[in-house]
Amino acid sequence: MASRPTISKAVIPAAGLGTRFLPATKATPKEMLPVVDKPAIQYVVEEAVSAGLDDVLMITGRNKRPLEDHFDRNYELESALQKKGDASRLAKVQESSDLATMHYVRQGDPRGLGHAVLCAAPHVGHEPFAVLLGDDLIDPRDPLLQRMIEVQEQHGGSVIALMEVAPEQIHLYGCAAVEATAEGDVVRISGLVEKPDPADAPSNYAIIGRYVLDPHVFDILRKTEPGRGGEIQLTDALQQLATDEKLGGPVHGVVFRGRRYDTGDRGDYLRAIVRLACEREDLGPEFRTWLRGYVGQELTEG
Repeated sequence: MASRPTISKAVIPAAGLGTRFLPATKATPKEMLPVVDKPAIQYVVEEAVSAGLDDVLMITGRNKRPLEDHFDRNYELESALQKKGDASRLAKVQESSDLATMHYVRQGDPRGLGHAVLCAAPHVGHEPFAVLLGDDLIDPRDPLLQRMIEVQEQHGGSVIALMEVAPEQIHLYGCAAVEATAEGDVVRISGLVEKPDPADAPSNYAIIGRYVLDPHVFDILRKTEPGRGGEIQLTDALQQLATDEKLGGPVHGVVFRGRRYDTGDRGDYLRAIVRLACEREDLGPEFRTWLRGYVGQELTEG
């Protein structure tokens, strides 16, 4: 039996307008908002690279040029830091430009996640590939993407990251109907629905922003009509794959029980900064001391 292609390409849709963070995102892409001292998008690229995916295609749009600049060389800045002898900051500046082989394509019309993924077809070709949404940060100590790649290499088809959420929260997510397998963290997906009413949801398994996709998804996306919100939904295409294995293999889910930060939500964005800052060796000790004092004072005064 022929071996399955090794996954090497990651696609990161980053064409959204970031309206939940206005006015900060009026002139700055939401993906460039800092999480401690790195933009959120760099964490996502680092995750892809850690999983062995060093060919990264970013789907961008208008006013997203800072994303390209961040992962490019800045010779003037590097020269200034070299002259100052600031080796530490020079290394940080060069780190982003040395992470991966970066490619960019513009989505043009904002026609939904499914359309953004379809824009990657010429670059991806006929290989399975990963999709990482920029709003979801996965803690590097919880190697979700590596596990998803393992499952895809074992079963073929596509693999979707799932997370159990409270039933009243399921309307915020795509939702999966699942069947158990012999592996505790892997389920077979029999159906998908985008942001269902809680009463109609087939489960409390929510889709989070990591996918490993069979390239046949492109054939389906080309024929997919706009769905919820008038956009071409990736969930609708995956629903077809899940209900007809002949189209591109089975669809499995990896149930994630690790640490995830939704930087597309203002509250979770702030929590992500606090959590990651607390865990930093250079910032954590002093910051945790201040935080304990601040929280204690607030509770006392409250």
